[in-house]
Amino acid sequence: MTTIILTTEIKAPIKKVFDLSRDIDFHQKSASQTKETAIDGVTSGIINLGETVKWKGKHFGLWLTHESLITKCVSPSLFIDEMTQGHFKKFKHNHYFKQNKPNHTIVTDILTYMIPYGILGRIIDKLLIKNYLKKFLIKRNNALKVFLEREEK
Repeated sequence: MTTIILTTEIKAPIKKVFDLSRDIDFHQKSASQTKETAIDGVTSGIINLGETVKWKGKHFGLWLTHESLITKCVSPSLFIDEMTQGHFKKFKHNHYFKQNKPNHTIVTDILTYMIPYGILGRIIDKLLIKNYLKKFLIKRNNALKVFLEREEK
């Protein structure tokens, strides 16, 4: 099992950060480098508890799909998405939001996943997947930060 923990400070109100983080349209724009598109479930707007979204995107030169279910949603402090279909053995993404001062939100991502294929999967994870996913999360959070901080000015 691999865990990635990432913390991002965004100078914006917690509710705005929480809602934009669940916005399917914004995710598609922020992940345009992988051509990610919502193809089933909630395909536009904000995703909520008990709802699914199925993504199709180009990763490592391959078109891959990944379906997630929102298994917990406590506005505006937490939501969790878990893979229901995809190429991981397990994939769970906890999104935590905490207002640390007025109009400043700390976003903490805790992504836990497992790659199939035994020892070969663990090697591929260490050499490729972990770094790729971490960069993907950083890019996404930076897009949230830039958009919201520009909007707040």
